[in-house]
Amino acid sequence: MYMHLLRSALLTTVATLAVAGAAVAQVPTPDTGVAAAASAPGYDQNAPAPNLPQLSEGMLISVNDDMITSYDLKQRMLLLIVTSGVQVTQENYAAFQQQAINGLVDERLQMQELDHWKVKVDDADINEELERMASQSGLTGEQLLTELKKVGIEPATLKSQIRAETGWSRLVGGRYQSNAKVGSAQVDGTMDRIVADGQKQQYLVAEIFLDPAQAGGIENAQKGAQQLYNQLQARAAPFQAVARQFSNAPSAAQGGDAGWLVADNLDPAIEVALAAAQPGEMTPPITTEDGVYIYLLRQKTTGDGDMVMHLKQAAIPLAPNASESEVANAQSALLSFRSKVSSCDALDEAKVPGNIQVVDLGEAQLSTLLPDYVATLKPLKGKQVSQPVRNSQFMNVVYVCDRRLAGENALTREQVESQLVNTRLAMLGKRYLRELRGSATIENH
Repeated sequence: MYMHLLRSALLTTVATLAVAGAAVAQVPTPDTGVAAAASAPGYDQNAPAPNLPQLSEGMLISVNDDMITSYDLKQRMLLLIVTSGVQVTQENYAAFQQQAINGLVDERLQMQELDHWKVKVDDADINEELERMASQSGLTGEQLLTELKKVGIEPATLKSQIRAETGWSRLVGGRYQSNAKVGSAQVDGTMDRIVADGQKQQYLVAEIFLDPAQAGGIENAQKGAQQLYNQLQARAAPFQAVARQFSNAPSAAQGGDAGWLVADNLDPAIEVALAAAQPGEMTPPITTEDGVYIYLLRQKTTGDGDMVMHLKQAAIPLAPNASESEVANAQSALLSFRSKVSSCDALDEAKVPGNIQVVDLGEAQLSTLLPDYVATLKPLKGKQVSQPVRNSQFMNVVYVCDRRLAGENALTREQVESQLVNTRLAMLGKRYLRELRGSATIENH
């Protein structure tokens, strides 16, 4: 599904709208170099009106019982051109036209489904989104509509898109909310993977992906990607706007924001290109088995991410000059206790022998601990327990209740869970629309 709105403020995606209060709040990462210009949002009020070739008048496509006219197509193409910032050329005109047609067909299918399920979107909802979008360009909603009208775009064109996508988001959320739930084991596994990935080289990127299936073949995808890359390099269009309008990746709705990509998990061609790029640079188009990618590199990490762990301990006091037998007895007692109480959850309910002290140590950054504890705890996952370790006052076993990457941008468990739910809802929404397309009667006229 294409997201065809002037969304400097990002029209909320299917998943975000469907999960009230569950949107993942991430700390924005400042762009540098070319990226700062390439990803700058906003509607350019000084841009000239697009000049489109004359379209034949009349009905063009029927979607079940709804018609798409040449007027509808021209309006959508104008909006697509203005909001993406990409200059129309003889080479990319056909791509603009096909993108506009795909969006109109999807919108008709969405509105038909909304009517079937009696999902309503009030004018107040549309105006609220319109104001949010306009504010990113320093305009009011009314001013934005006035500026669009100057280049031939009627207010109803933008409002109808907002109505369709807002309603569709609500419908998908209502139908699939229960199917999108994730269990604690899946969240635990994702957290463990995130922490493990923190020890590898990572790249914070935005992306544009052209799918050969939608572009009409790999050659068309390569050609289209090169045209977009040339205009991005010339700073004729902002990366975020182009990604929203032309990318076939799910990240299109977020202006191409694909988050952190992890080395060793990437297509070799992509990894080579990102490794060679510096923050603020774009990669030339990269052809893979899936399609063609353009990446905007925002940040790199060195792959030595620190961790924050929530720790508890079961400890036996042990003096520095304790005898060998005292050390052996403490170790034996802790190993026995560890075998019976093997997780933080079990520790909360455990019957603790009198010689063992259980203490909640709270959260600690791994790099601040003693070297022996760093070496012992670093390999452990959440809900695991260490072997006995000795310091100047105790011998203890340490329980890792939870762990996450350190740093202000590190995701919490709640954010990870929200992302998993959002991703699943987005996938279900795409499948839903694909099924509607497959069963619809779509004819050219």
